[in-house]
Parts: sequence; structure tokens; C-alpha cells
Amino acid sequence: MRRERAVIERLKQEHTIDREGLSCLLGTEDGESAAYLAQTAREAADAVYGRDIYIRGLIEFTSYCRNDCYYCGIRRGNRLAERYRLTEEEILECCRQGYGLGFRTFVLQGGEDPYFTDEKICALVSEIKKRFPDCAVTLSVGEKPRASYQAYFDAGADRYLLRHETADETHYRRLHPPELSLAERKRCLYDLKEIGYQTGCGFMVGSPYQTVETLYEDLLFIRDLGPEMVGIGPFIPQKDTPFGGEAAGSVETTLRLLSVLRLLHPHALLPATTALGTLHPKGRERGILAGANVVMPNLSPVGVRKKYRLYDNKICTGEEAAECLSCLARRMEEIGYRIVTDRGDCRRDPGKVE
Repeated sequence: MRRERAVIERLKQEHTIDREGLSCLLGTEDGESAAYLAQTAREAADAVYGRDIYIRGLIEFTSYCRNDCYYCGIRRGNRLAERYRLTEEEILECCRQGYGLGFRTFVLQGGEDPYFTDEKICALVSEIKKRFPDCAVTLSVGEKPRASYQAYFDAGADRYLLRHETADETHYRRLHPPELSLAERKRCLYDLKEIGYQTGCGFMVGSPYQTVETLYEDLLFIRDLGPEMVGIGPFIPQKDTPFGGEAAGSVETTLRLLSVLRLLHPHALLPATTALGTLHPKGRERGILAGANVVMPNLSPVGVRKKYRLYDNKICTGEEAAECLSCLARRMEEIGYRIVTDRGDCRRDPGKVE
């Protein structure tokens, strides 16, 4: 306990951790240390955000993707994937319903679908901002040229989510086909930051071939990038992918990493992901208690949710948005937190890692 406590106290006071410290916190079998880590992280989140939990309305608008990432259920090579595209009016209807429920951020997420040209995305963003001017628009549509990112920003997009998945070159190669590169992914993220987006990166916990060393590389990259948002969740296999037979990532390791990230970056926006809730019935609550402060209910039409199958057994695929939000609000209240209906912008502060 003494060694773990020293690492946690340094994280709390200096917002820094070294490789040995990370290995110590992720590998300890001392339950008291794990509980203290989560408690310390939660206190750090409370000091910045209080008891407020921000909601993001997730709209999964296309399941087509030109890429063939080995872990993803909507990869180009998965012939068993069910494909769909929402129309502009269907997307706007999702926003209308979400606005009525109190959502003030809409997250448009999809595969890298060539059908949705820059012109289509810009028109969609502009229309959402026109109809809902007090709302933030977040895009999560993958790797694009800088000019495309600039066009989306000029059209009114506020935030962009692009998980880097791993900051280790060798590990990246083992998760992705040869035509994709870590250098290009990083280029995209730095472009987004320079343009002025509130930028989000992140990684899967427990992905095949991941080690403490690769996780430490993730922390170093996040320090250098300085994102406003960091999304992590446990790896969950999708049966029709090359990694379909791999084991899921650890909930406990994910929670510890959430706490480490909170202490490294006290002002960051950290979601308690659907993947956590998929692997554990109280996963999202445990994520909040480990330092997270965002939840992302699904606003997509119920009829398409099961088709957006990045991984298997995803929760809440049959619930209406109002039902899902009501359930989440109740769950948050049971652990002493409240869902708030505002844009929930980041209160930014840089962290550091040695």
C-alpha cells in the first residue's frame, strides 16, 4: 500500500507519473489502493466539475466505412455487417428529439463513408447550428485532410473526436491494415487542435498486444497533444472481425486508467463509456466514481442501433432516447451525481507526464 499511496499522492500533487508508477497502479492486487486511487480521482473531478455529469447525444449516422481496422465490426471487409445511412432529415429529427430532452451537444459519429462528402457534412453541420444555435456539434468521422477539418469548423463544428487507439508504432501496425498509419492519425489530431477544435483522442483498454509500455506511450502522447477530451473504454471483440476470438479488456484496468487520466488532467472531459456498461451492469456508474464526468446516450433511431455494431452485445440498442436518458439520470442520482443540460465545455488545464 505504501508504494501505491506514494504514486497516487504524486499524481494528485504533481499531475505526473512514470512507467514504474503506472505499472504499480495497474498491477497492484491491493483493493484498498485501487479504492483510494478511484476516490482521489473522483475528488479531483469534483473539485473542477462538482456533481455535474454532462450528456452528449450520440447519433450514429452511417455504418459504411472505407477502412479495414482489424478490431472494428463495421470494417470494410466485414461482409456480415448491416449497412445503413441516415438522411439529413433523419439526423435533424434525432437532434430535434434530443433538444426536447435537454441535450445541448450532438455527436455525429460514423464510419469513414465516402458518400458523406465535405459538402454534405458542412451542410449538415450548418443546418444543425441554424436550428439549434445554443448547441455544440461534435464530429467523429475519422481521418480527413486538414482542409476538410477547416471546412467543418468554418461551418460551425465545435468539437472533434478521433481516437488514436495506440501511440506505439509497432502496436498500431498490429491493429490496422498497411494503408493506415499512426503518423497520419497523429497528423489529424494535431491539425484539429491547431484549427481550434475542442479535440478528443483515446484508446481501447485491453486491445490485442497491448502492454503497460504501450499504455505509457498513450499517456505521453496525450500529454503532448493536450486534448480537451479523452475517451477510453475496454476492448470488446466483434465476432466477425480478425480479433473476434480475443478476450475482452478488463473493466478494472479501464477504471484505474480513467482515474490516472483524471489525476493527470483534472480539467479533461472523460466519458464513462457504453463499453464499460456493456461489460459490467454498473460499469458507467463505476466509471463516474473513478473520475469520469460525461455519459453519451444514444439518439439514433432505434431501428438502426443494432446495425452500428463496432463490438458485440452493446447495451441500450432497443431503448428510446427518453427512456435511456431517464434511466441514466436515475442511475447517476443513485450515486450522488446529476445530469445537467448544458454544452458542458472543457475547463482546460494542461497535465504532464514524465
